[in-house]
Amino acid sequence: MLAQLPPALQNLQLPLRLRLWDGHEFNLGPTPSVTIVVKDPQMVTQFTHPSLDALGAAFVEGKLELEGSISEVIRVCDELSNALLDQDEDSQPVRAHHDKDTDAKAISYHYDLSNAFYQLWLDSDMAYSCAYFETGSETLEQAQQAKFRHLCRKLRLQPGEYLLDVGCGWGGLARYAAREFGVKVFGITLSKEQLALAQERVKAEGLDDQVELQLLDYRDLPQDGRFDKVVSVGMFEHVGHANLAEYCATLFGAVKEGGLVMNHGITAKHTDGRPVGRGAGDFIEKYVFPNGELPHLAMISTEISDAGLEIVDVESLRLHYARTLDHWSERLEDNLETAAKLVPEQALRIWRLYLAGCAYAFARGWINLHQILAVKAHPDGSHELPWTRDDIYHP
Repeated sequence: MLAQLPPALQNLQLPLRLRLWDGHEFNLGPTPSVTIVVKDPQMVTQFTHPSLDALGAAFVEGKLELEGSISEVIRVCDELSNALLDQDEDSQPVRAHHDKDTDAKAISYHYDLSNAFYQLWLDSDMAYSCAYFETGSETLEQAQQAKFRHLCRKLRLQPGEYLLDVGCGWGGLARYAAREFGVKVFGITLSKEQLALAQERVKAEGLDDQVELQLLDYRDLPQDGRFDKVVSVGMFEHVGHANLAEYCATLFGAVKEGGLVMNHGITAKHTDGRPVGRGAGDFIEKYVFPNGELPHLAMISTEISDAGLEIVDVESLRLHYARTLDHWSERLEDNLETAAKLVPEQALRIWRLYLAGCAYAFARGWINLHQILAVKAHPDGSHELPWTRDDIYHP
């Protein structure tokens, strides 16, 4: 029977079992923890060249079934791909086209899937971004509240200030900042589903006088410096490399002199911004984030600086995001039966791979996440920031 397997697979020692459409099974190592059920005979030859996007696509399209915990599936499939492929095979910098219509459609594809689906695995405020684990033992709920608090403290929010929230999502941060720090918030999103629920929650909390949320493209933001502070969380990943300069210039134009800008988002491992290798980035581009592009820290820092903002603080939250994604993946896996009633089968397969795969990727340093705080200094170069960070951690 072993002769039926491609030669490249016969010398591997992986905790993986292949079960073919005819019932034959092949263990690629002792004590398999994962079983790949091959339903399409043509898939066998692809195992000699098992890129992560090809394996993921086959699962999404029902050509493969996976048995074992989803996190273990991701780990074993990465080991399989790593054993047979070069790390950066076929990985090239992405240069996608971005305009208002294209970006709106991409956002709708990802975020307008189903509010009820997202509620299954996000925290109660539906914060769809990296949480902040101050000790490492927090629940997801606690860590997301800590993230809101961390952002607000970094921005040194004061009662009565006017905060711009770019990419406000379901409004969790906007409501928190208004409720806990007494600021007025103007938030924007391109997702109609997000906006509808966010506005409902603003009204339910009685924050109508403090929080205004609109369906608006960042390129249409006012450029009169009316905002005291600006926060952008999980937004610039959708902007595109070609539009980063315009994005940063827009934030510069929106904030007043002496004001602060916080950019919180995922950053690339490679300085040229190319996706991670062996097809993992290609899978995300095709199935999860159409037109998404991750800039390296150096790239976004350059654009922020060229726009006229001065970077005053940078913090990596890579391992925080790995833990956040672990929470999300576990919560989704615990609710698969309910999730299957809310979204199409293919969508659920995509999200299972995406959440577990991203947790794996962040844990291993394939991608990062940075909070970048910048100030729009006065013409004489002065600003009002404290001399130290002490107030962030000991208010």
